[in-house]
Amino acid sequence: MDASGYRAGKLEGRQTADVVVIGAGIAGLSVAFELASKALSVIVLDRGPIATGVSARTTAHLASAWDDGFDHLISKRGEENGRRCFESHAAAIDRIEEICRAESIACDFARLDGFLFAPDDDGVRLLEKEFEACNKIGFPGVHWAEAQPLSGEWKRALRFPDQGRFHPVKYMVGLARRIEQLKGRLFADTVVKEVKEERGAVEVVAESGSVSAPFAVVATNSPINDRTAIHTKQAPYRTYAIAAKIDRGAVPDALFWDTLDPYHYVRFQPGEQSDLIVIGGEDHKSAEANDGEARVRRLETWARDYFPQMGEVTHRWSGQVQEPIDGVAFIGLNPGSECVFVVTGDSGQGMTHGVLAGLLIGDMIRGHENEWSELYEPDRAMPKSPLTYVSENLTALKGLGEFLMPGEVDSVDEIKPGEGAIIRDGLKKIAAFRDEDGTLYRKSAACTHLGCQLQWNSFERCWDCACHGSHFAGDGSVLNAPAISPLEDVEAAKAEKDATAEAK
Repeated sequence: MDASGYRAGKLEGRQTADVVVIGAGIAGLSVAFELASKALSVIVLDRGPIATGVSARTTAHLASAWDDGFDHLISKRGEENGRRCFESHAAAIDRIEEICRAESIACDFARLDGFLFAPDDDGVRLLEKEFEACNKIGFPGVHWAEAQPLSGEWKRALRFPDQGRFHPVKYMVGLARRIEQLKGRLFADTVVKEVKEERGAVEVVAESGSVSAPFAVVATNSPINDRTAIHTKQAPYRTYAIAAKIDRGAVPDALFWDTLDPYHYVRFQPGEQSDLIVIGGEDHKSAEANDGEARVRRLETWARDYFPQMGEVTHRWSGQVQEPIDGVAFIGLNPGSECVFVVTGDSGQGMTHGVLAGLLIGDMIRGHENEWSELYEPDRAMPKSPLTYVSENLTALKGLGEFLMPGEVDSVDEIKPGEGAIIRDGLKKIAAFRDEDGTLYRKSAACTHLGCQLQWNSFERCWDCACHGSHFAGDGSVLNAPAISPLEDVEAAKAEKDATAEAK
């Protein structure tokens, strides 16, 4: 049984379908469900178990309030696009509610108020601008909170009606089971190696088989089929979360966000005896910090100031989001493609973006117009803000430049069980990891996507790529896109080089 509770086999041999979807997270499953419910044959492939990837690490806020603020969005994309963003994400929450009801998916869905609160005067000024922006785009019912929604130091708060929350894994498993009932085929533990587009059709080649289809959808958090067109328009950020016990009714069941940078966000998860309070935040660019333990401690300290009723912390984890330069996801045809679609750039709102992808791509594949498609167009030009564009892409240059720097330790003898470090070996950098049983893994420190140097993540015990968000296990196997291939084995590469030299 997979970790999500849903069992799926591995792709074998050659298969055909109307649409092949790569990625079984919220986006991939939403697209597959919308198409399967319209009688299209669908195949879903995932590198790991179904519904257990990045989407399972979300704190699962369902918000039509904008993650970066509508005032910020309007400054980049204009009022009309701000209105479309609000309407499309509100429609995504409506669609989740409709699917839960129609398909009897028990996932703790509930409609809630959301409170954006300011702990200081700078935050109040941000709230005043946001309130004005919400009025401009026609967000109904947004108003200043009259009563204090929580403890701790805060100045003012905006209340956003008709937000929501659910249990993301329960919802995704419910979708997967319904897709299967609609004759969709789902395959787990299937590593996709190539997406080939020729003559108006697609062949998706995996290690154990292939799928031919008129259309393909790449929903892998960070696209595996594209080298630069999308990756230069977004950057990976790591975010942290904790969950703690809390008595039911101790705090109003709502969503909470603050105006700090990095900001914090809170929701509640119903339990059998007591509820859980789920707190997220302390974001940073992926692989640009290795202090996850300190960040989750700061999360707990912050949370206890505002929610003194919370009990012991029971869960600690982190996830990754892709931040587009203009704050809006990329959903639609991959740049330069005729039949390959892409979903990426969740910007902290991956649940609603994923469900929205089902609505948008479902319409596009069936040849229907959708009023929101232009807003999320992957091939769109970025705003004329060169400093933002350059700052987000400097990380890639830094990742390549790290190969010129010294190693983190001088010898593998310094690496303790359960730890990893970068070591210089002549002109090369080695990603060395020692397993709990003492087994040492020596892999190339170059990401197999575009060659940026990896960094050890002691919190998740994996190798992170700062350039585009790939993750690798300590043994070099791939955990997250855009990388497809595992890290190169140092000893194997040396043996091949020596054999080539001998042959000459």
